[in-house]
Amino acid sequence: MLIDGVLTEGTTGASFDNIDPATEAVLGSVADAGHADMAAAIAAARTAFDHSGWANDRDLRKACLQQLQDALVAEQEELRSELVAEVGCPVLSTYGPQLDAPLREALVWPAAMIDEFPWRRSLCPKDAFGMGSESEREVWKEPVGVVGTITPWNFPVEIILNKLGPLLAMGNTCVLKPAPDTPWNATRLGRLIAEHTDIPAGVVNIVVSSDHELGEDLSSSADVDMVAFTGSTATGRKVMTAAAGTLKPVFLELGGKSVNLFLDDADLATQMGSAAGVCFHAGQGCAIPTRLLVPASRYDEALELAVEAMKRWAFGDPTDPANLMGPLVSARQRERVLGYIETARQEGGRIVLGGGIPAEFPTGYFVEPTLIADVTGDMTVAREEIFGPVLVVQTFVDDDDAVRIANDSDYGLSGMITSGDLERAKSVARRIRTGTLGINGGIWYGADAPFGGYKQSGIGRQCGIEGLEMFTETKTVAWPAS
Repeated sequence: MLIDGVLTEGTTGASFDNIDPATEAVLGSVADAGHADMAAAIAAARTAFDHSGWANDRDLRKACLQQLQDALVAEQEELRSELVAEVGCPVLSTYGPQLDAPLREALVWPAAMIDEFPWRRSLCPKDAFGMGSESEREVWKEPVGVVGTITPWNFPVEIILNKLGPLLAMGNTCVLKPAPDTPWNATRLGRLIAEHTDIPAGVVNIVVSSDHELGEDLSSSADVDMVAFTGSTATGRKVMTAAAGTLKPVFLELGGKSVNLFLDDADLATQMGSAAGVCFHAGQGCAIPTRLLVPASRYDEALELAVEAMKRWAFGDPTDPANLMGPLVSARQRERVLGYIETARQEGGRIVLGGGIPAEFPTGYFVEPTLIADVTGDMTVAREEIFGPVLVVQTFVDDDDAVRIANDSDYGLSGMITSGDLERAKSVARRIRTGTLGINGGIWYGADAPFGGYKQSGIGRQCGIEGLEMFTETKTVAWPAS
Protein backbone atom coordinates (compact mmCIF):
# COMPACT_ATOMS: atom_id res chain seq x y z
CA MET A 1 0.00 0.00 0.00
CA LEU A 2 0.99 3.66 -0.17
CA ILE A 3 0.36 5.64 3.01
CA ASP A 4 1.91 9.05 3.65
CA GLY A 5 4.48 8.54 0.91
CA VAL A 6 5.65 5.16 2.25
CA LEU A 7 5.12 1.77 0.59
CA THR A 8 3.90 -0.43 3.42
CA GLU A 9 2.44 -3.85 4.18
CA GLY A 10 0.17 -2.26 6.79
CA THR A 11 0.00 -2.43 10.56
CA THR A 12 -1.34 -5.98 10.82
CA GLY A 13 0.97 -7.62 8.28
CA ALA A 14 -2.03 -9.55 6.98
CA SER A 15 -2.51 -10.34 3.29
CA PHE A 16 -5.11 -11.85 0.99
CA ASP A 17 -4.96 -13.75 -2.30
CA ASN A 18 -5.40 -12.24 -5.73
CA ILE A 19 -7.27 -14.78 -7.90
CA ASP A 20 -7.14 -15.22 -11.68
CA PRO A 21 -10.83 -15.50 -12.67
CA ALA A 22 -10.02 -17.39 -15.87
CA THR A 23 -8.06 -20.18 -14.16
CA GLU A 24 -9.06 -19.84 -10.48
CA ALA A 25 -5.32 -19.93 -9.68
CA VAL A 26 -3.78 -17.74 -7.01
CA LEU A 27 -1.74 -15.03 -8.72
CA GLY A 28 -0.13 -13.89 -5.48
CA SER A 29 -0.93 -11.91 -2.38
CA VAL A 30 -1.52 -8.29 -1.47
CA ALA A 31 -1.44 -6.34 1.79
CA ASP A 32 -4.71 -6.45 3.73
CA ALA A 33 -5.42 -3.16 5.49
CA GLY A 34 -7.33 -2.66 8.70
CA HIS A 35 -9.02 0.35 10.25
CA ALA A 36 -5.75 1.66 11.66
CA ASP A 37 -4.22 1.78 8.17
CA MET A 38 -7.24 3.64 6.81
CA ALA A 39 -7.07 6.12 9.70
CA ALA A 40 -3.37 6.73 8.98
CA ALA A 41 -4.10 7.30 5.30
CA ILE A 42 -6.90 9.76 6.05
CA ALA A 43 -4.66 11.65 8.49
CA ALA A 44 -1.89 11.81 5.89
CA ALA A 45 -4.24 13.15 3.20
CA ARG A 46 -5.59 15.74 5.65
CA THR A 47 -2.11 16.94 6.59
CA ALA A 48 -0.98 17.04 2.97
CA PHE A 49 -3.94 19.14 1.93
CA ASP A 50 -3.70 21.54 4.85
CA HIS A 51 0.08 21.97 4.94
CA SER A 52 1.93 20.76 1.81
CA GLY A 53 1.09 23.59 -0.58
CA TRP A 54 -0.21 21.09 -3.14
CA ALA A 55 -3.58 22.84 -3.31
CA ASN A 56 -2.04 26.12 -4.48
CA ASP A 57 0.90 25.01 -6.65
CA ARG A 58 -0.50 24.52 -10.11
CA ASP A 59 2.89 24.11 -11.76
CA LEU A 60 3.78 21.30 -9.37
CA ARG A 61 0.50 19.56 -10.09
CA LYS A 62 1.06 19.72 -13.83
CA ALA A 63 4.60 18.41 -13.49
CA CYS A 64 3.60 15.57 -11.19
CA LEU A 65 0.73 14.43 -13.39
CA GLN A 66 3.13 14.30 -16.33
CA GLN A 67 5.62 12.29 -14.25
CA LEU A 68 2.90 9.81 -13.35
CA GLN A 69 1.81 9.60 -16.97
CA ASP A 70 5.39 8.85 -18.07
CA ALA A 71 5.81 6.22 -15.36
CA LEU A 72 2.59 4.45 -16.36
CA VAL A 73 3.54 4.44 -20.02
CA ALA A 74 6.95 2.98 -19.14
CA GLU A 75 5.22 0.00 -17.49
CA GLN A 76 2.24 -0.13 -19.83
CA GLU A 77 2.87 -3.67 -21.07
CA GLU A 78 3.39 -5.07 -17.58
CA LEU A 79 0.16 -3.38 -16.52
CA ARG A 80 -1.63 -4.83 -19.56
CA SER A 81 -0.69 -8.40 -18.64
CA GLU A 82 -1.57 -7.76 -15.01
CA LEU A 83 -5.01 -6.45 -15.92
CA VAL A 84 -5.84 -9.47 -18.05
CA ALA A 85 -4.70 -11.78 -15.25
CA GLU A 86 -6.55 -10.22 -12.32
CA VAL A 87 -9.61 -8.75 -14.06
CA GLY A 88 -10.16 -11.53 -16.61
CA CYS A 89 -10.79 -8.95 -19.31
CA PRO A 90 -9.98 -9.95 -22.91
CA VAL A 91 -6.55 -8.67 -23.87
CA LEU A 92 -8.10 -6.92 -26.88
CA SER A 93 -10.06 -4.68 -24.48
CA THR A 94 -6.81 -3.39 -22.98
CA TYR A 95 -6.02 -1.73 -26.29
CA GLY A 96 -9.21 0.26 -25.76
CA PRO A 97 -11.19 1.19 -22.64
CA GLN A 98 -9.41 -1.09 -20.17
CA LEU A 99 -6.01 0.60 -20.54
CA ASP A 100 -4.80 2.39 -23.65
CA ALA A 101 -7.75 4.78 -24.05
CA PRO A 102 -7.65 6.14 -20.48
CA LEU A 103 -3.86 6.14 -20.49
CA ARG A 104 -3.91 8.45 -23.50
CA GLU A 105 -6.00 11.12 -21.81
CA ALA A 106 -7.24 10.48 -18.26
CA LEU A 107 -4.24 12.27 -16.70
CA VAL A 108 -3.12 14.31 -19.70
CA TRP A 109 -6.39 16.17 -20.33
CA PRO A 110 -6.97 17.31 -16.70
CA ALA A 111 -3.32 18.38 -16.46
CA ALA A 112 -3.72 20.52 -19.57
CA MET A 113 -6.93 22.01 -18.15
CA ILE A 114 -5.17 23.33 -15.03
CA ASP A 115 -4.24 26.47 -16.98
CA GLU A 116 -7.54 26.70 -18.86
CA PHE A 117 -9.97 26.06 -16.02
CA PRO A 118 -11.94 29.19 -14.93
CA TRP A 119 -10.51 29.37 -11.41
CA ARG A 120 -12.11 32.76 -10.92
CA ARG A 121 -14.60 35.02 -12.67
CA SER A 122 -15.59 38.60 -12.07
CA LEU A 123 -19.13 39.82 -11.45
CA CYS A 124 -20.21 43.34 -12.23
CA PRO A 125 -19.77 45.83 -9.37
CA LYS A 126 -23.05 46.12 -7.54
CA ASP A 127 -24.71 47.96 -4.70
CA ALA A 128 -26.36 44.76 -3.49
CA PHE A 129 -28.41 46.26 -0.64
CA GLY A 130 -29.13 49.70 -2.08
CA MET A 131 -26.98 51.38 0.57
CA GLY A 132 -25.03 53.58 -1.85
CA SER A 133 -21.78 51.60 -1.74
CA GLU A 134 -20.70 49.40 -4.64
CA SER A 135 -18.56 46.28 -4.24
CA GLU A 136 -16.20 44.51 -6.58
CA ARG A 137 -17.19 40.82 -6.63
CA GLU A 138 -15.48 37.63 -7.75
CA VAL A 139 -16.27 33.92 -7.73
CA TRP A 140 -13.34 31.68 -6.85
CA LYS A 141 -13.06 27.94 -7.47
CA GLU A 142 -11.00 26.08 -4.87
CA PRO A 143 -10.20 22.41 -4.24
CA VAL A 144 -12.74 20.59 -2.12
CA GLY A 145 -10.05 19.07 0.13
CA VAL A 146 -9.56 15.40 1.01
CA VAL A 147 -11.42 13.07 -1.36
CA GLY A 148 -12.22 9.49 -0.38
CA THR A 149 -12.14 7.49 -3.61
CA ILE A 150 -13.72 4.03 -3.82
CA THR A 151 -13.40 2.18 -7.12
CA PRO A 152 -14.75 -1.10 -8.58
CA TRP A 153 -13.15 -4.11 -10.25
CA ASN A 154 -14.62 -4.08 -13.75
CA PHE A 155 -12.55 -1.32 -15.41
CA PRO A 156 -10.13 -0.57 -12.56
CA VAL A 157 -7.40 1.42 -14.31
CA GLU A 158 -9.87 3.40 -16.39
CA ILE A 159 -11.97 4.38 -13.41
CA ILE A 160 -9.05 5.06 -11.05
CA LEU A 161 -7.25 7.31 -13.55
CA ASN A 162 -10.43 9.16 -14.50
CA LYS A 163 -10.89 9.99 -10.82
CA LEU A 164 -7.28 10.70 -9.90
CA GLY A 165 -6.61 12.94 -12.90
CA PRO A 166 -9.37 15.48 -12.21
CA LEU A 167 -9.15 15.45 -8.41
CA LEU A 168 -5.37 15.94 -8.42
CA ALA A 169 -5.50 18.57 -11.16
CA MET A 170 -7.97 20.54 -9.07
CA GLY A 171 -5.61 20.49 -6.09
CA ASN A 172 -7.16 17.85 -3.85
CA THR A 173 -5.55 15.04 -1.89
CA CYS A 174 -7.06 11.59 -1.68
CA VAL A 175 -7.33 8.17 -0.15
CA LEU A 176 -8.02 5.50 -2.76
CA LYS A 177 -9.63 2.20 -1.77
CA PRO A 178 -9.68 -0.10 -4.81
CA ALA A 179 -11.82 -3.21 -5.11
CA PRO A 180 -10.31 -6.26 -3.40
CA ASP A 181 -11.04 -8.39 -6.49
CA THR A 182 -8.47 -6.49 -8.59
CA PRO A 183 -5.88 -4.89 -6.29
CA TRP A 184 -2.58 -5.10 -8.15
CA ASN A 185 -3.16 -2.31 -10.66
CA ALA A 186 -3.73 0.07 -7.74
CA THR A 187 -0.70 -1.08 -5.76
CA ARG A 188 1.42 -0.73 -8.92
CA LEU A 189 0.12 2.81 -9.23
CA GLY A 190 1.14 3.49 -5.65
CA ARG A 191 4.66 2.24 -6.30
CA LEU A 192 4.98 4.42 -9.39
CA ILE A 193 3.83 7.47 -7.44
CA ALA A 194 6.33 6.78 -4.67
CA GLU A 195 9.28 5.97 -6.91
CA HIS A 196 8.83 8.12 -10.00
CA THR A 197 6.96 11.32 -9.09
CA ASP A 198 7.38 14.37 -6.90
CA ILE A 199 3.83 14.08 -5.59
CA PRO A 200 4.20 15.10 -1.93
CA ALA A 201 3.76 12.49 0.78
CA GLY A 202 0.12 12.07 1.71
CA VAL A 203 -1.34 13.59 -1.45
CA VAL A 204 -2.22 10.13 -2.79
CA ASN A 205 -2.77 7.22 -0.39
CA ILE A 206 -3.74 3.75 -1.59
CA VAL A 207 -5.31 1.41 0.96
CA VAL A 208 -6.05 -2.16 -0.16
CA SER A 209 -8.29 -4.42 1.91
CA SER A 210 -10.28 -7.61 1.56
CA ASP A 211 -12.94 -5.89 3.68
CA HIS A 212 -15.50 -4.19 1.42
CA GLU A 213 -16.84 -2.30 4.43
CA LEU A 214 -13.56 -0.48 5.11
CA GLY A 215 -14.71 2.17 2.64
CA GLU A 216 -17.27 3.28 5.20
CA ASP A 217 -14.39 4.80 7.19
CA LEU A 218 -13.90 7.23 4.31
CA SER A 219 -17.59 8.04 4.05
CA SER A 220 -18.05 8.73 7.75
CA SER A 221 -14.76 10.49 8.60
CA ALA A 222 -14.98 14.19 9.44
CA ASP A 223 -11.48 14.60 7.94
CA VAL A 224 -12.71 13.50 4.51
CA ASP A 225 -14.37 16.36 2.62
CA MET A 226 -15.93 14.38 -0.24
CA VAL A 227 -16.47 10.80 -1.40
CA ALA A 228 -16.18 9.77 -5.05
CA PHE A 229 -17.60 6.29 -5.57
CA THR A 230 -18.16 4.06 -8.57
CA GLY A 231 -20.03 0.80 -8.07
CA SER A 232 -23.44 -0.67 -7.51
CA THR A 233 -26.48 1.41 -6.64
CA ALA A 234 -27.00 -0.61 -3.46
CA THR A 235 -23.51 0.25 -2.21
CA GLY A 236 -23.92 3.84 -3.39
CA ARG A 237 -26.87 4.20 -1.03
CA LYS A 238 -24.67 3.00 1.84
CA VAL A 239 -21.97 5.51 0.91
CA MET A 240 -24.51 8.32 0.80
CA THR A 241 -26.01 7.31 4.15
CA ALA A 242 -22.61 7.18 5.83
CA ALA A 243 -21.59 10.52 4.32
CA ALA A 244 -24.78 12.17 5.59
CA GLY A 245 -23.42 12.18 9.13
CA THR A 246 -20.89 14.85 8.18
CA LEU A 247 -22.95 16.33 5.33
CA LYS A 248 -20.10 15.81 2.88
CA PRO A 249 -20.80 15.90 -0.86
CA VAL A 250 -20.75 12.63 -2.76
CA PHE A 251 -20.08 11.82 -6.38
CA LEU A 252 -21.79 8.54 -7.21
CA GLU A 253 -21.44 6.75 -10.55
CA LEU A 254 -23.74 3.79 -10.12
CA GLY A 255 -25.59 1.08 -12.00
CA GLY A 256 -27.44 1.02 -15.26
CA LYS A 257 -30.07 -0.86 -17.21
CA SER A 258 -29.44 0.76 -20.56
CA VAL A 259 -31.39 0.19 -23.75
CA ASN A 260 -30.21 -0.69 -27.23
CA LEU A 261 -33.15 0.76 -29.14
CA PHE A 262 -33.82 -0.01 -32.80
CA LEU A 263 -36.50 2.20 -34.32
CA ASP A 264 -38.72 0.68 -36.98
CA ASP A 265 -36.75 2.27 -39.84
CA ALA A 266 -33.43 0.77 -38.74
CA ASP A 267 -31.50 -1.57 -41.01
CA LEU A 268 -31.57 -4.57 -38.71
CA ALA A 269 -29.57 -6.81 -41.03
CA THR A 270 -26.50 -4.58 -40.88
CA GLN A 271 -26.89 -2.98 -37.44
CA MET A 272 -28.15 -5.75 -35.14
CA GLY A 273 -24.59 -6.89 -34.51
CA SER A 274 -24.44 -4.26 -31.76
CA ALA A 275 -26.77 -6.47 -29.70
CA ALA A 276 -23.79 -8.74 -29.03
CA GLY A 277 -22.07 -5.85 -27.30
CA VAL A 278 -23.67 -7.11 -24.09
CA CYS A 279 -20.97 -9.80 -24.16
CA PHE A 280 -18.09 -7.32 -24.11
CA HIS A 281 -16.05 -8.02 -20.97
CA ALA A 282 -18.76 -10.55 -20.07
CA GLY A 283 -21.29 -7.75 -19.66
CA GLN A 284 -19.41 -6.32 -16.68
CA GLY A 285 -19.88 -2.66 -17.52
CA CYS A 286 -22.43 -0.26 -16.07
CA ALA A 287 -22.97 1.52 -19.40
CA ILE A 288 -23.31 -1.62 -21.54
CA PRO A 289 -26.82 -1.78 -23.08
CA THR A 290 -28.55 -4.84 -21.64
CA ARG A 291 -32.14 -4.24 -22.80
CA LEU A 292 -32.73 -4.77 -26.52
CA LEU A 293 -35.81 -2.81 -27.64
CA VAL A 294 -37.17 -3.76 -31.06
CA PRO A 295 -40.39 -3.02 -32.96
CA ALA A 296 -43.10 -5.60 -32.28
CA SER A 297 -43.69 -5.81 -36.03
CA ARG A 298 -40.08 -6.99 -36.55
CA TYR A 299 -39.65 -9.09 -33.39
CA ASP A 300 -38.91 -12.45 -35.00
CA GLU A 301 -36.43 -10.93 -37.46
CA ALA A 302 -34.64 -8.99 -34.72
CA LEU A 303 -34.49 -12.00 -32.41
CA GLU A 304 -32.95 -14.22 -35.08
CA LEU A 305 -30.32 -11.61 -35.95
CA ALA A 306 -29.47 -10.96 -32.30
CA VAL A 307 -29.01 -14.67 -31.62
CA GLU A 308 -26.70 -15.03 -34.61
CA ALA A 309 -24.65 -12.01 -33.51
CA MET A 310 -24.20 -13.38 -30.01
CA LYS A 311 -23.30 -16.84 -31.33
CA ARG A 312 -20.44 -15.27 -33.25
CA TRP A 313 -19.04 -13.53 -30.16
CA ALA A 314 -15.88 -15.48 -29.33
CA PHE A 315 -15.22 -16.16 -25.66
CA GLY A 316 -12.74 -18.08 -23.59
CA ASP A 317 -9.11 -17.55 -22.56
CA PRO A 318 -8.75 -13.77 -22.12
CA THR A 319 -5.08 -13.88 -23.14
CA ASP A 320 -6.12 -15.05 -26.64
CA PRO A 321 -6.61 -11.98 -28.87
CA ALA A 322 -9.32 -13.86 -30.78
CA ASN A 323 -11.61 -13.83 -27.74
CA LEU A 324 -13.81 -10.83 -27.03
CA MET A 325 -15.16 -12.16 -23.75
CA GLY A 326 -13.50 -13.69 -20.73
CA PRO A 327 -14.86 -14.87 -17.40
CA LEU A 328 -16.80 -13.06 -14.74
CA VAL A 329 -14.58 -11.65 -12.03
CA SER A 330 -15.42 -14.10 -9.25
CA ALA A 331 -17.39 -17.18 -8.27
CA ARG A 332 -19.76 -14.92 -6.35
CA GLN A 333 -20.45 -12.82 -9.43
CA ARG A 334 -21.02 -15.94 -11.56
CA GLU A 335 -23.57 -17.28 -9.09
CA ARG A 336 -25.31 -13.91 -9.04
CA VAL A 337 -25.66 -13.90 -12.84
CA LEU A 338 -26.83 -17.51 -12.97
CA GLY A 339 -29.38 -16.67 -10.30
CA TYR A 340 -30.86 -13.92 -12.48
CA ILE A 341 -31.11 -16.32 -15.43
CA GLU A 342 -32.98 -18.83 -13.29
CA THR A 343 -35.30 -16.09 -12.06
CA ALA A 344 -36.06 -15.20 -15.68
CA ARG A 345 -37.06 -18.81 -16.36
CA GLN A 346 -39.36 -18.83 -13.35
CA GLU A 347 -40.99 -15.54 -14.37
CA GLY A 348 -41.75 -16.67 -17.93
CA GLY A 349 -38.71 -15.55 -19.88
CA ARG A 350 -37.61 -17.76 -22.77
CA ILE A 351 -33.90 -18.63 -22.84
CA VAL A 352 -33.14 -18.51 -26.54
CA LEU A 353 -29.36 -18.77 -26.23
CA GLY A 354 -26.97 -19.82 -23.48
CA GLY A 355 -28.20 -19.73 -19.92
CA GLY A 356 -25.51 -21.66 -18.08
CA ILE A 357 -21.85 -22.48 -17.58
CA PRO A 358 -20.12 -23.45 -20.84
CA ALA A 359 -19.17 -27.12 -20.80
CA GLU A 360 -15.82 -26.41 -22.42
CA PHE A 361 -14.79 -24.17 -19.49
CA PRO A 362 -15.33 -26.12 -16.27
CA THR A 363 -12.56 -24.07 -14.68
CA GLY A 364 -12.85 -20.30 -14.48
CA TYR A 365 -15.89 -18.16 -13.75
CA PHE A 366 -17.46 -18.34 -17.21
CA VAL A 367 -21.11 -17.88 -18.15
CA GLU A 368 -22.42 -18.44 -21.67
CA PRO A 369 -23.61 -15.46 -23.72
CA THR A 370 -27.31 -15.53 -22.90
CA LEU A 371 -30.34 -14.07 -24.68
CA ILE A 372 -33.73 -13.99 -22.96
CA ALA A 373 -36.84 -13.39 -25.09
CA ASP A 374 -40.50 -12.71 -24.27
CA VAL A 375 -39.50 -10.31 -21.51
CA THR A 376 -42.04 -7.89 -20.05
CA GLY A 377 -41.29 -4.74 -18.13
CA ASP A 378 -42.27 -6.17 -14.77
CA MET A 379 -39.79 -9.05 -14.88
CA THR A 380 -36.76 -8.93 -12.59
CA VAL A 381 -34.29 -9.23 -15.48
CA ALA A 382 -35.88 -6.20 -17.16
CA ARG A 383 -35.52 -4.05 -14.05
CA GLU A 384 -32.36 -5.05 -12.18
CA GLU A 385 -28.72 -4.75 -13.20
CA ILE A 386 -27.35 -8.24 -13.88
CA PHE A 387 -23.72 -7.37 -14.72
CA GLY A 388 -23.19 -10.41 -16.90
CA PRO A 389 -23.40 -11.40 -20.59
CA VAL A 390 -27.20 -11.45 -20.50
CA LEU A 391 -29.42 -9.60 -22.99
CA VAL A 392 -33.17 -9.25 -22.50
CA VAL A 393 -35.46 -8.46 -25.42
CA GLN A 394 -38.55 -6.26 -25.21
CA THR A 395 -40.87 -4.93 -27.92
CA PHE A 396 -42.61 -1.62 -28.57
CA VAL A 397 -45.31 -0.43 -30.96
CA ASP A 398 -44.18 3.13 -31.80
CA ASP A 399 -41.71 5.84 -30.76
CA ASP A 400 -43.81 6.96 -27.80
CA ASP A 401 -44.00 3.40 -26.54
CA ALA A 402 -40.23 2.95 -27.01
CA VAL A 403 -39.52 6.07 -24.96
CA ARG A 404 -41.93 4.91 -22.26
CA ILE A 405 -40.19 1.53 -21.98
CA ALA A 406 -36.73 3.07 -22.05
CA ASN A 407 -37.68 5.40 -19.20
CA ASP A 408 -39.51 2.71 -17.23
CA SER A 409 -36.43 2.03 -15.12
CA ASP A 410 -34.91 3.10 -11.83
CA TYR A 411 -31.72 3.73 -13.80
CA GLY A 412 -30.68 6.28 -16.39
CA LEU A 413 -27.01 5.84 -17.23
CA SER A 414 -26.51 5.18 -20.92
CA GLY A 415 -27.99 3.69 -24.07
CA MET A 416 -27.97 3.38 -27.84
CA ILE A 417 -30.44 4.36 -30.57
CA THR A 418 -30.36 3.16 -34.17
CA SER A 419 -32.50 4.70 -36.90
CA GLY A 420 -32.38 5.42 -40.61
CA ASP A 421 -33.32 9.04 -39.80
CA LEU A 422 -30.75 10.86 -37.66
CA GLU A 423 -33.09 13.70 -36.73
CA ARG A 424 -35.76 11.24 -35.67
CA ALA A 425 -33.19 9.44 -33.51
CA LYS A 426 -32.12 12.74 -31.93
CA SER A 427 -35.74 13.56 -31.19
CA VAL A 428 -36.16 10.26 -29.39
CA ALA A 429 -32.83 10.78 -27.58
CA ARG A 430 -34.05 14.09 -26.14
CA ARG A 431 -36.93 12.25 -24.46
CA ILE A 432 -34.88 9.46 -22.88
CA ARG A 433 -33.75 10.27 -19.35
CA THR A 434 -30.20 9.03 -19.38
CA GLY A 435 -26.76 10.58 -18.96
CA THR A 436 -25.14 9.35 -22.19
CA LEU A 437 -26.48 8.06 -25.50
CA GLY A 438 -24.83 6.76 -28.66
CA ILE A 439 -26.82 7.41 -31.83
CA ASN A 440 -26.22 5.24 -34.91
CA GLY A 441 -22.97 3.93 -33.50
CA GLY A 442 -21.65 7.24 -32.18
CA ILE A 443 -19.21 6.90 -29.25
CA TRP A 444 -19.46 9.53 -26.52
CA TYR A 445 -16.53 8.35 -24.37
CA GLY A 446 -13.54 10.59 -23.56
CA ALA A 447 -11.73 12.41 -20.76
CA ASP A 448 -13.41 15.60 -21.99
CA ALA A 449 -16.90 14.03 -22.00
CA PRO A 450 -18.98 14.12 -18.80
CA PHE A 451 -20.20 10.67 -17.77
CA GLY A 452 -22.86 9.90 -15.19
CA GLY A 453 -26.52 9.18 -14.88
CA TYR A 454 -30.03 10.23 -14.04
CA LYS A 455 -32.17 8.76 -11.27
CA GLN A 456 -30.57 5.87 -9.37
CA SER A 457 -27.63 5.75 -11.75
CA GLY A 458 -25.91 8.33 -9.62
CA ILE A 459 -25.12 11.90 -8.66
CA GLY A 460 -22.68 14.11 -10.53
CA ARG A 461 -20.47 13.59 -13.55
CA GLN A 462 -17.04 12.08 -14.12
CA CYS A 463 -14.74 13.61 -16.75
CA GLY A 464 -15.22 16.80 -18.77
CA ILE A 465 -15.47 20.29 -17.31
CA GLU A 466 -18.30 19.04 -15.13
CA GLY A 467 -15.98 16.35 -13.78
CA LEU A 468 -13.36 18.96 -12.85
CA GLU A 469 -15.97 21.11 -11.13
CA MET A 470 -17.08 18.08 -9.09
CA PHE A 471 -13.83 18.36 -7.16
CA THR A 472 -14.07 22.08 -6.36
CA GLU A 473 -15.82 24.32 -3.89
CA THR A 474 -17.21 27.74 -4.85
CA LYS A 475 -16.37 30.87 -2.89
CA THR A 476 -17.82 34.33 -3.58
CA VAL A 477 -15.76 37.29 -2.32
CA ALA A 478 -16.27 41.07 -2.42
CA TRP A 479 -14.43 44.26 -1.52
CA PRO A 480 -15.26 47.95 -1.83
CA ALA A 481 -15.17 49.18 -5.41
CA SER A 482 -12.40 51.70 -6.04
